[in-house]
Amino acid sequence: MATQLGEAKSSTELVISWEALPADFHLEDEPVENTGQPLLAGALRESLEISGFIQPQMLIASNFGLCATINGQFIAKAPNWVYVPSGNQVLGEHKSYTPNLDGDIPAIVMEFLSDTEGGEYSFKRTYPPGKWFFYEQILQVPIYIIFDPNGGLLEFYQLENRRYELKQPDENGRHWIDSMGLFLGTWQGTKEARIGYWLRWWDEGGNLLLWAVEQIEQERRRAEQERQQKERLIAYLESQGIDPNNLP
Repeated sequence: MATQLGEAKSSTELVISWEALPADFHLEDEPVENTGQPLLAGALRESLEISGFIQPQMLIASNFGLCATINGQFIAKAPNWVYVPSGNQVLGEHKSYTPNLDGDIPAIVMEFLSDTEGGEYSFKRTYPPGKWFFYEQILQVPIYIIFDPNGGLLEFYQLENRRYELKQPDENGRHWIDSMGLFLGTWQGTKEARIGYWLRWWDEGGNLLLWAVEQIEQERRRAEQERQQKERLIAYLESQGIDPNNLP
């Protein structure tokens, strides 16, 4: 399937088609630029998985090729994190995804800034096109997020009239994502020995979606509180001359 895209900044039309990843194609964003990026991406997925959000038809992946063919030239970009609400099949071990051919257009792509210039803001339209141009004009992804893990800056762009518009967070510093029914925001702390800023999810009621280690700690504290309450009750009964063992 091919479409034509008229670009406001140029009279040149782009002919776009949706084809599968060639077997010999090398993704330009491999390997990842630093060890922090997989941790950030994994943390985003982990809390979604634990909360029961992820469904079999969804695609949530990192450094996973998003494909398109522009004027007969094959293009693939591998964002640091991508969310596709529904694919045509469970993708399993596939390393690429072609919108329209394989399923929905991605609802969200994220790029994590690093010390190496990755062109997250590049509107370059000649081959190979810049990431911004590819996500905005070719794939037309509704939400594009650029996150600086070092400084904690979260830039949230939403597609409006075929252009990304920077959106301001709410009073809690979070952004509502309607397609997910969740808020996205920044959080500062430690996970897996990495100290710094993270992207986190909150539900509609403002409750933080926990990581596994946080759930374990929460359960430990709850058990400790119940133990202390039981000890206080036993002490009180004994002070009243009541044998706790004789209670029903």
